[in-house]
Amino acid sequence: MTTLPKDGETRDRIRDKVEEKLRPLTLPNFITLFRMAIAPFFVLAVNDNDFQLALWIFVVAGATDAVDGWLARKLNSESVIGAYLDPVADKLLLTVAYVALTIPQGQAVVIPLWLAILALFRDFLIMLVALILYVVEGIQRFPPSLLGKATTFMHVATVALVLLANIRDVPTVLLTACFYTSFGLVIVSGFNYLYRASKAIEAKRQEDELAGESPEE
Repeated sequence: MTTLPKDGETRDRIRDKVEEKLRPLTLPNFITLFRMAIAPFFVLAVNDNDFQLALWIFVVAGATDAVDGWLARKLNSESVIGAYLDPVADKLLLTVAYVALTIPQGQAVVIPLWLAILALFRDFLIMLVALILYVVEGIQRFPPSLLGKATTFMHVATVALVLLANIRDVPTVLLTACFYTSFGLVIVSGFNYLYRASKAIEAKRQEDELAGESPEE
């Protein structure tokens, strides 16, 4: 005869599984929080026109982005909190960097205002659509596309190149090419995100309709 688990044991097992999934104090999560914590120091360095320090801070932040993911896989410490914290830390640093490098503070080279506005609006639009997908449609997973990753890479390249241009001479044609490549990717990836979101909503609703029409067993 099978013995059913007691309610207390069931609750303990559920709590253990939840705690194992969350794992808030893991080393990878600590590194991600560190990346978020150094963002104000980047702003201070730019404000003081210490672009060499700002570049080093940006490089360190990029290194931590690679290390925390590798450690999470290596130590088998991937967590739900880490999955949410990592993209938030990336967006925070890039947003702070774009704003700081767009406002003229005596630096020789700035990110064009039109590019900063478009990039920040795209990010806001993505967050808004992701919230709608989650709250209204119940879509919890919506992985980034190749275009989205390419856009993020160009954002990073733009910040790094502008910082470098304020330390030493960088050909104007290279800066212009970087700005307009970022602009093109922002536009294309933004429309692509909306297209993919509409397809995801359509697929989810069709799946719900089929589930509702299936006979009960």
